[in-house]
Amino acid sequence: MTDDTILIWGAGAIGGTVGAYLRRAGLPVLFVDRSAEHVAAMKQSGLQITGPIEEFTTSAPASLPENVASRYKLAFLCVKAHDTEGAIAALAPFVTDDGCVVSLQNGLNEQVIAKHIGEQRTVGAFVNFGADYLSPGVVTYAGHGAVVVGELDGKTTPRIQEIHRLMQIFDRKAVLTPNIWGFLWSKLAYGALLFATALTNESIADCLAERKYRPVLIALAREVVTIATAAGIKLEPFDGFDPRAFLPNSGPAAEASLDALVAHNRRSAKSHSGIWRDLAVRKRKTEVEAQLGPISVTAEKLGLKAPLTRRTADLIHDIEDGRRPLSWETLAELAKALPKASAAS
Repeated sequence: MTDDTILIWGAGAIGGTVGAYLRRAGLPVLFVDRSAEHVAAMKQSGLQITGPIEEFTTSAPASLPENVASRYKLAFLCVKAHDTEGAIAALAPFVTDDGCVVSLQNGLNEQVIAKHIGEQRTVGAFVNFGADYLSPGVVTYAGHGAVVVGELDGKTTPRIQEIHRLMQIFDRKAVLTPNIWGFLWSKLAYGALLFATALTNESIADCLAERKYRPVLIALAREVVTIATAAGIKLEPFDGFDPRAFLPNSGPAAEASLDALVAHNRRSAKSHSGIWRDLAVRKRKTEVEAQLGPISVTAEKLGLKAPLTRRTADLIHDIEDGRRPLSWETLAELAKALPKASAAS
């Protein structure tokens, strides 16, 4: 049986926020989440969106993954990057042959999804808005950010136009792009910076503003931008992050881009990244390997190196495993790798 309901697979920060707006607009939505408490709360009291952007509660039909029965033409996959492999394997049987899965995630998860259901049924998306899962049935929407969708091959199809229309219900500034890979790789470069800020207990803005660590932050972003450019990716700017500013010999442009990122993040009620929240609040593993791992893999294929990216991931693992604290001192450990990284490049 085919169902025209929009499937939201993973009803946390991203899926919960986007899905709530679609549901409030009167669209048929089914939220699927592996948390029994979250599903029960949504079924009983609806899904509550809190925060400075808007506060509302909407009815939220919800299900555990094992209770999904129909097949759906449109599904948004909204799980953590390192959960993608298991989630798409569970979701795939419920997607129609002419349906598609949209990756509302961080990283290059479209590649993982396409391995399971094919590129023709995979749609790319890039999101940078601030949101957090707070408690069963409650998600906070803390700050606006870029929302972009696009077909993997860059074509403008009726399908992607409809998905774009749906995303405009959530954010009227949502963009339809022929270059989704450019946005996804730009987010990897910015994501590397977010992982670096999560080595500390400081806010994103305060960490990016700290002049002492600007050299290592710039070098980290430049490392990712250099690898992406060598891979033939045309990087796209967003929300104050200008990847062109981190090209070699870009001069003071990198400082200006970091200043713009500081300003953007100070406007958000979400002061810390989801990475920091995983480490400091939820005490769980982060997406570090799923997000930063492909950077090192791509670098190796191109005969390049990614020492700062690898060191960032290793330090995140140290925090995950209790070997290091969230502190300026841990970020200083990353900075110690800077001379070696510079020599290697």
